[in-house]
Amino acid sequence: METETADVVTHWLSDEEQRAWRTHLDVSRLLMYQLERDLQPFGLTNNDYEILVNLSEAEDRRLRMSDLAKATLQSKSRLSHQITRMENAGLVRREECDTDRRGLFAVLTAHGWETMRKVAPHHVASVRAHFIDLVSAEDLAAYREAMLPVVAHLRAERGR
Repeated sequence: METETADVVTHWLSDEEQRAWRTHLDVSRLLMYQLERDLQPFGLTNNDYEILVNLSEAEDRRLRMSDLAKATLQSKSRLSHQITRMENAGLVRREECDTDRRGLFAVLTAHGWETMRKVAPHHVASVRAHFIDLVSAEDLAAYREAMLPVVAHLRAERGR
């Protein structure tokens, strides 16, 4: 069904498309909620964990704040507040950039690295229990393939 209002043609979702969309929303919200709950005993949020992962995988366990903001889809201001909170917990520290006076690095501290090493196995177990192990290997591969064009499109839109 299509409707037209003031230069906008709306191609409404079919019943099947609506069910798929709503299932995606439910899975996204419920899964992130559960993963967040499973990080709470460690005093971490999903955002904290994502930052720790990005820093732990980066060369010298450090990233420019602007690159970390892009990697985590956060505004520079929001990331700055997040990093301040994580600094206060001893997980990260800021370092000035020698080649750019305005640039700052977020650096994983020894405590942050140990926290990552302690929490990662629990997080992986949570991802397995609430997602990976509930879907067959074939469906998981099909899901990944189905989502690749969406990821590519959204990354292209982000770069615009």
